[in-house]
Amino acid sequence: MKSTPLTDKHISLGAKMAEFAGYNMPISYEGIREEHHTVRKGVGVFDVSHMGEFIVRGKEALDLIQKVTSNNAAKLKIGDAQYSCLPNHEGGVVDDLLVYRLPEDMCADGEMAFMLVVNASNIEKDWNWISQHNSFDTKLINISDQTGLLAVQGPKAAEALQPLTDVDLKNMKYYTFSKGTFAGIENVLISATGYTGSGGFELYVNNDNLLELWNAVFAAGKDFGIKPIGLGARDTLRLEMGFALYGNDISDTTSPIEAGLGWITKTKKGDFNSVEIFKKQRAEGVARKLVGFEMNARRVPRHDYIIEDMDGNEIGTVTSGTQSPSLDIPIGMGYVKTPFAKEGTEVQIVFRKKRLPAKVVKVPFYKGG
Repeated sequence: MKSTPLTDKHISLGAKMAEFAGYNMPISYEGIREEHHTVRKGVGVFDVSHMGEFIVRGKEALDLIQKVTSNNAAKLKIGDAQYSCLPNHEGGVVDDLLVYRLPEDMCADGEMAFMLVVNASNIEKDWNWISQHNSFDTKLINISDQTGLLAVQGPKAAEALQPLTDVDLKNMKYYTFSKGTFAGIENVLISATGYTGSGGFELYVNNDNLLELWNAVFAAGKDFGIKPIGLGARDTLRLEMGFALYGNDISDTTSPIEAGLGWITKTKKGDFNSVEIFKKQRAEGVARKLVGFEMNARRVPRHDYIIEDMDGNEIGTVTSGTQSPSLDIPIGMGYVKTPFAKEGTEVQIVFRKKRLPAKVVKVPFYKGG
């Protein structure tokens, strides 16, 4: 099992550790519910150094990105980030990812550079997939093993972190980034992104500087009640926002159109993997859709539970579920047959021999406040 440079720190802080994507990761420190509220109301820090990072650089770097991703990377300016996915050849999703358009100080004349940030469990899979499509004048560099990543999330993140950098954090637009000095460390990539829906930043740094960065962030955030947050709360936070989790809500057998990710599937941008399949799905519709639902009972829905209509006919399956700490009700997502995907539709979730009522709702579940 792999470790991040902060694994010993998490253990010393009393974190409950467990294997995740091949890494020994902190699941919780003082409890998922408490950590969840820390991020929603204040500021918390996730060690997400298990994520993968690839550099794509060359004269035809954009051509490769356009071929393997669903979104339109041609619209990215230097300093922009973009959510996208890697379609396979059958209309499914190899992975979802972030695409960063990097400054060109690392490029030769006529070159462009991007950073791709992929899910930890898919690093090797994604690397092989992109590599096999690289028939372009483009170099791929896997920097995953030397890159550390902290996600500092919550409404107080900008105020807490601002003393550590000259970069104007408060006015940094969502899905943009800047490279600069942070806590005295040079060349930190500061990204106004995250997976919680409560604002904040993701900080990419060389592994050699990760512990130094962690300590500086906690010193700066002391007066703001900053706390370490585990992956358990990361999951409840993302689910309240209706964000898809690879391996649960999206996979090699789910279409981004089915998953409600049509907004990152730009079928007019030109040729890319599965574009004709997606065009057909757009024209003809899809047989199932990913929906959010709220339970009308106090039981938490789990992955692979059956979803039925009110007459007892099977119409889909649950992909994610949790007890929402913000709403104090059980919530979930799952694929249902398209006629049952309309907001307000009553369904039932099968809990062994019991069938408990639920209602399809519009995501995000959490609207703020």
